[in-house]
This record gives sequence, structure tokens and C-alpha cells, in this order.
Amino acid sequence: MPLFLQPVFQERIWGGRALEAFNYDIPNDHTGECWAISAHPNGPNVITNGKYQGENLENVWAQDKALFGVDHDEKFPLLTKILDANDKLSVQVHPNDAYAQQHEGEYGKTECWYILDAKEDAEIIYGVNAQNQDELNQMIDNQQFETLFNHVKVKPGDFFYVPAGTVHAIGEGILILETQQSSDTTYRIYDYERKDKNGEQRALHLEQSKAVINLSSESPNTEPQHDIVQEQAYTQFVSNAFFTVGRWNINGSLIYHMPQSYCLVSVVEGNGEVEIDQNTYQLNKGTHFILTTEDQHIKFTGEMTLIISYVS
Repeated sequence: MPLFLQPVFQERIWGGRALEAFNYDIPNDHTGECWAISAHPNGPNVITNGKYQGENLENVWAQDKALFGVDHDEKFPLLTKILDANDKLSVQVHPNDAYAQQHEGEYGKTECWYILDAKEDAEIIYGVNAQNQDELNQMIDNQQFETLFNHVKVKPGDFFYVPAGTVHAIGEGILILETQQSSDTTYRIYDYERKDKNGEQRALHLEQSKAVINLSSESPNTEPQHDIVQEQAYTQFVSNAFFTVGRWNINGSLIYHMPQSYCLVSVVEGNGEVEIDQNTYQLNKGTHFILTTEDQHIKFTGEMTLIISYVS
């Protein structure tokens, strides 16, 4: 049985109303994040169908392990979001598992971005221009951010792998689908001296950032791998120890074979249906669900773009 999920919306200082394009009834004019597939305690989804209707994903993960296979983590390992950067996000970095578990008590945060939409000349910050730790510390302490941060132009359809330790920021006018480890730990380096709704500047985490930034001179981004399966276009964006993330462009029908015991599915464009073990479910832009071990015969039909992720 698939688990269809009710999105959780998060207000953010940089958010807007672009998530309405996914047929969501968003709560306010600063809705920055849709937590689309989440078992994180800061925003677990409620299941909307079947025998678990009305229960949240965090509890179902803990109570019915057979739905997800026998070999999985204590906590649900992934989190799928859609982010509306109506304004630019703070420049930030996330810790790896070892640092986060020692200092924050949760997973580290390796993530990746699929650019759903972007205004002309939109850009992200992706990496730093420091050669060593001393130079990094000096540039942060002296607020030499125009020199420190590496800016990259983006367009719809682009993909960026953002492993823990990568300095990054989503720029104004960008809508992304983010697949990440299930973590809510962020260290801010620079926030444009903005003030929150209480008139206070948001906290920075400069010492933690210095401790976790990766100074590798090579871009961590991955090379997409393209394939045609049953006349449908598939692109694998990334596959590593944290997750595998790919895009299916469905135009017709696809018999889908589960690569792992459970998969996370997001419909980011178009509409159609999925037939699972003789039950048919309507799929629309903005639908999110999990295929579980109970789902044996799966067929997608329609004209739609899916982002599917799973633990590798």
C-alpha cells in the first residue's frame, strides 16, 4: 500500500506564494517550504489514505518496520522539500553525520537541489574561494563575503549536489525540489543583516561554520546519467551512500520496478495516475507519496515529471 502524504508548510522570512503553483492552500505570504515527505519531528507528514490514514509518518516508520524493509535506520533517513525563494536565503553550511551527532544530536545534512523554476539570471551561492583554513577564517572574520562566496547562474532543470560542508545559498526567484538527509541543522554564515518579524537579526553560527566547511577546490556536483526505459526518459542525478535521486519524464506508460524496499515519489509537473496491485490512484502536480514493500505491481500512466529518491 502506498502512503500518500499531506504537506507541512513552514513560514520563512524569505518565502512567498509560489507554492500555490502546486495546488497547495498555503497559509500565508511568507510560505518558504513545503515539507512534502517528512518524518522529522519538526514537521512530520500525516498519511491521507489506507489503514494508516490520519497517522503521521514518524510514528508509522517506528511502528511498522515491515513496510520499509528490514535494513533501515532508527529514524526515517530522508526528507523531501519544495522551497520557494521569493527572496535570497542566508548563506549557510551543514555539518556531516559525525559532527551533527556529536553537537546537535541528529543526522548531518547532505542535500541536493533540482531547479523547478528560476527567474532570468537567477543564481545560487555554491562553494567558497578560500585556499586554506587560515584564509577562510580571516575572510569570514573580516566579512569579505563578496570575494569568499562562489556565485553560479541557474536555470530550470539544473541539478546541484550539496554534500555536508558545502557553503551554499539559494538566490532570489528560484523554486527547487530538495532531497536531503532528515535533518534540520543549519549554520548561517551571512544573512544580509536582515531582521525577523520581531525586529531581531537572525543568529549566525560562525565558529561552527568554520569547523565544518569543506575547502576542496573541486566542485562536488555530479554528472547526470541519461537513459531511455520503456520509451520513457530517465535521468539519474546522483547515487551515493546517502540517496539516489532521479527524474522520470513520463509520456505514456511505465511499468516501474522498485529498486529498493521503499521509494519517495514527487509529481513536479503534469498529471496522470499510478496503478498499484489493481488499485488506481490519481496523480497531480504537487502529489507526494511513498511506495512501500507492499507495492508489487506498479504502473505509471500520463504526461508528468516525477522525482523519485531512495536510500541507495
